[in-house]
Order: sequence, then C-alpha cells, then structure tokens
Amino acid sequence: MRILVIALLLLAPWCAQASSTLRCDSGLVSLDDTTNEVSSKCGEPLSRDFLGYREVLDEYGFYNEVAVEEWSYGPRNGMYQFLRFQGNRLVKIESKRGN
Repeated sequence: MRILVIALLLLAPWCAQASSTLRCDSGLVSLDDTTNEVSSKCGEPLSRDFLGYREVLDEYGFYNEVAVEEWSYGPRNGMYQFLRFQGNRLVKIESKRGN
C-alpha cells in the first residue's frame, strides 16, 4: 500500500504538467504565453469567443478588469483544444474529444 501511495505522489507532478502545455505546428505553447505568442506558434484559431471581463488582483494589490477570451483549435487527431486567455495571457488549456 505504501509503495502505491509513493508511486502516485511521484506521478502527480507529471500529470499536472500535461495540461499546462500544448504542441502546435511550430512550437510549444505554455501557460502565461501572450496571445501574440500563441497566434504565431499555432496560427489563427478556429474560433475566438469573447467571454466578458474579470477582476484580477495584480502584484501591487490593485484590482484590474481584464478581458477573457477563449480560442478553439482543431480537430487534430479527433481532439479540440480550448485556450482561455485573461488579459492577453494564457491561463488554461483544455482538450476534448470531438463528436
């Protein structure tokens, strides 16, 4: 039982890393990349959806309102990729199998 717990703990960081990057045609996209970096590496998305605004706390302790967008890419090998941006920074990468 102890070996199983240790194995799971060792694999946990690897699993977390899998959703923080996306391989595109000309490079690797990572969390915190800008919209320009993603666009240059992955090309024009299939769709861009403006989701609204969100208040975020900056490093100086002030709240700022930033735009939230979701870009869609795919299908690639039957998978669609959804990239969420807040204030022109990539904050979430999600992949889903298409129908």
